[in-house]
Amino acid sequence: MSKTKTTFFCQNCGTQHAKWVGQCGACKEWNTIVEEVIQKEEKRVWKQATTAKQRVNKPLKIADIQLNPEERVVTNNNELDTVLGGGLVKGSVTLLGGEPGIGKSTLLLQVALNIRQKVLYVSGEESQSQIKMRAERLEANNSNCLILTETNTQQIFKNIEETEPEVLVIDSIQTLHTSAIEASPGSISQIRETAAELIKYAKETATPVLLIGHINKDGNIAGPKILEHMVDVVLQFEGDRNHTYRILRSQKNRFGSTSELGIYEMLSTGLREISNPSEILISKKDSDLSGTAIASTLEGIRPLMIEIQALVSTAVYGTPQRSTTGYNLKRLNMILAVLEKRAGFKLGAKDVFLNITGGINVDDPAIDLAVVAAILSSNQDIAINPNVCFAAEVGLAGEIRPVSKIDQRILEAEKLGYQTFVASKYNKISSKNHGIKLILVGKIEEAFATLFS
Repeated sequence: MSKTKTTFFCQNCGTQHAKWVGQCGACKEWNTIVEEVIQKEEKRVWKQATTAKQRVNKPLKIADIQLNPEERVVTNNNELDTVLGGGLVKGSVTLLGGEPGIGKSTLLLQVALNIRQKVLYVSGEESQSQIKMRAERLEANNSNCLILTETNTQQIFKNIEETEPEVLVIDSIQTLHTSAIEASPGSISQIRETAAELIKYAKETATPVLLIGHINKDGNIAGPKILEHMVDVVLQFEGDRNHTYRILRSQKNRFGSTSELGIYEMLSTGLREISNPSEILISKKDSDLSGTAIASTLEGIRPLMIEIQALVSTAVYGTPQRSTTGYNLKRLNMILAVLEKRAGFKLGAKDVFLNITGGINVDDPAIDLAVVAAILSSNQDIAINPNVCFAAEVGLAGEIRPVSKIDQRILEAEKLGYQTFVASKYNKISSKNHGIKLILVGKIEEAFATLFS
């Protein structure tokens, strides 16, 4: 018998230590160092058929390497397929993280029930009856979807050999454990080892594997950081529990772009795909109100129309208040300084409140002009035509600066029925034959004269 080997891991960040210490030197958290057994037993996990010949890889010139087209499994969920780059690549391992209760299990169960391939859904958190109740609520039925409640990877692989699924879903990686090491489920050693077994299975059988991962209090996926390096795709499911929408982002994708995102709405019957996000980001109102403006922003490569709301009022107290929701407060202060210094608007003694409807946070500088328009509209108490949208950055000299991908923004505004698009005259617009009226301005004064004259 070999001597049992142990080491010390930080349960917060996964950093390995030679001995126990009170504070982790990497993340500075206290009392997170735990001793774990790392001596592996010689137990069979997933192993390829012994009849297969061992192939020895040899170095090849890059010009001699043959490219094979990637085979993808379509999930029949357009938003997820878009984020993944066209579907699940065979043999890929995808990790989905998000806040508790955000809808991770609902999303993957929905995918498992709608996909055409044979799916094995392994749950270590819920019983089969609980999953059945959720499936009935989702109003979907897939006779090829098998439900297994198990946490031991050796038992999971026995069921995999018997059922031979085409897609494997694990809910969640933190609940699994392998008998190869003596550590509790959810520990650094168990997460790393069980993930390695699943990755080996995925690569050797060309079976796509979907993993659900918990997050820690900082919003990062719990467990060792190497987990995110080991998998092929890392998805983050985001949203505000006070709102019904959810955003699916790609943080890492070896088979596609990381600039795509998917938007869902959480309903009692599951997650509804939002093909037109502007329907939930722009409020419906019967009359025109001052202080609102529509901006064209980009989330990844998808153009979105968002509503900017501003309220400018006389300061009741001595010091004017500046408050923002979904927008950078320092950038708002910069824009107010530009309006006062360059354009002559006296806003230094007034309260300014700014809100981006829908509860999203936007860092795109292209919404600067819409922020300016909303502030001036509230200050003058004159409503802006709701069929006008904006996309331009505001510089410190008061100039209206160009923004990227202006043609995509214009086409999206035209498709959604907007009649006027205000942008910088320094933008290089590839085609002038748009079905929407373009107003090109170079300074804040020009934009003010165009909107309120």
